[in-house]
Amino acid sequence: MRWIRLRALLTANLVLFVLFLVGLLLTGHAHENTELADHGQPPQSLGQYVVSSSFGEAVFENWESEFLQMGMYVLLTAYLVQKGSAESRRLDEEAPQDEDPRKHRSDRDAPWPVRQGSAVVLKLYENSLAIAFGVVFLLSFWLHAVTGAAAYSEEQQLHGAEAVSTWEYLQTSQFWYESFQNWQSEFLAVAAIVGGSIYLRQRRSAQSKPVHAPHSETGA
Repeated sequence: MRWIRLRALLTANLVLFVLFLVGLLLTGHAHENTELADHGQPPQSLGQYVVSSSFGEAVFENWESEFLQMGMYVLLTAYLVQKGSAESRRLDEEAPQDEDPRKHRSDRDAPWPVRQGSAVVLKLYENSLAIAFGVVFLLSFWLHAVTGAAAYSEEQQLHGAEAVSTWEYLQTSQFWYESFQNWQSEFLAVAAIVGGSIYLRQRRSAQSKPVHAPHSETGA
């Protein structure tokens, strides 16, 4: 039980991710078959839908926006402050995250890149969180374009029009409509927690200031 408790936050989020992904799969499959029936097409099996462009597009266009949000949030919180927000660095103060890891080469418990990594390895490691989110965002962006082009082409062909390539799909308003409708909501959510944490509290949450803290106090 202690092992689970020490990993409960990550575990809970992964479990919720799987549950909602299954929900997306089942409801998307039902919706897709309704669309096919409306056009006089035979239904798809669940297995066919899992590897379909429609399911891939639904997944990757959302992953794209989520990883864009998290990558940008990591970078913005590294350099920008917001007075009173629990999500902000403290005002005019050095944060523990600012400390040069090169001063900790001899720390026994420091990660391997800090203790033994080359200058290049350490430089990459000290920016690895933003890099990882950026890479997954770009991969999701491309997979959204590829699966979206296939889904868009299928829809076009059902209406007697021609299929499009991935590059052609990237130039359509449809692709950017799908992206912007997700991107705008992600940054609204970030703004809401940055601004909301100035005046609102949640006892026990690491994302909140202490309940008794003044509104002007910055940082959790």
